[in-house]
Amino acid sequence: MADSQMEEDIVLEAPAPDVFIAPSIKHELLHSGASYTYYSDVPPSLLPKPNQDPNDEPELGPPCALGVDEAGRGPVLGPMVYGLFYLPLPLSDPLLRQTHHFDDSKVLTPTVRSSLMETLCTPSTDLYTQCGWAVEVMSARDIGANMMKPAATYNLNAQAMDATINLIHGVYRQGVNVKEIYIDTIGNPATYQRKLEKIFPTALVTVAKKADSLYPCVSAASVCAKVTRDAALEVLYESYLEPKDEEDEMEVVEPTWGSGYPSDAKCTTWLKRNMDPVFGWGSECRFSWGTVKDMLDAKNVAAKVEWPIDGDEGQRLTSYFGEGKGRDGDELGGWFGQSVEEVF
Repeated sequence: MADSQMEEDIVLEAPAPDVFIAPSIKHELLHSGASYTYYSDVPPSLLPKPNQDPNDEPELGPPCALGVDEAGRGPVLGPMVYGLFYLPLPLSDPLLRQTHHFDDSKVLTPTVRSSLMETLCTPSTDLYTQCGWAVEVMSARDIGANMMKPAATYNLNAQAMDATINLIHGVYRQGVNVKEIYIDTIGNPATYQRKLEKIFPTALVTVAKKADSLYPCVSAASVCAKVTRDAALEVLYESYLEPKDEEDEMEVVEPTWGSGYPSDAKCTTWLKRNMDPVFGWGSECRFSWGTVKDMLDAKNVAAKVEWPIDGDEGQRLTSYFGEGKGRDGDELGGWFGQSVEEVF
């Protein structure tokens, strides 16, 4: 039963066969390993309206509900993406739940998620003309580098908190009249909510577990985040395609890497087959994950390196990662992610 559920979860996490490539996908930045933020245009109906008297402040647009959620917290491959979605308060349930049937992205099929995102990005549709959205794409390279800094660790929760705050600030700067904010929690909901209430005092802030199932704007944010991550995985995989013939058609030279989660056999198989003994993998890989440490340590596959210090014994490549000793003397005991031994 557990194996069956895991297989079902992996299928839902994997990208759709022809996932919609939203405007939030920046090919050059993804391939370079850079993080970036994308904001959709604000629908004109949600922008402030100038007053007849130029000395008066512009009239605010309609009060809006805003939701934030993430996709890709646990994978070893690909970015973590924070999504944001906003729309006028009265439209939240009728437009998102009743008309378009948004829900937590994890319970929607990949094809349905992709279709909803395409509708959101298609001019003249009700979603396009009445809603706005944004994403922060946090690259695997930057996540790993931040988590392995030698000073105070910039852990995943802290990175996620900053991404959330930055996204919301950006929507305020665009002139949107945000009155209610709903967020899927990181850690303790009450603590997280108190912090956000101080930062955004003019809005009613709600932080809750399972917010992506409870609040339609958070459901829509989860779809924006998930489809952006799905498409980013497909774009990153392009670098592992090679010309097949003179027409420059492309063929896959390695099996797909699946969902990018350590529990996905396609992912771990791809990692094993494509590991360089010195460099490991490319910028699509989260080097701070325990999955990576286990693979580099397994069966002496990673190259030994010589440190410029006294002593004849070489060091493992993984000695470069992290600092100090973890629990029980393991130098990498604090690494994040699921152990490969737990998967197989």
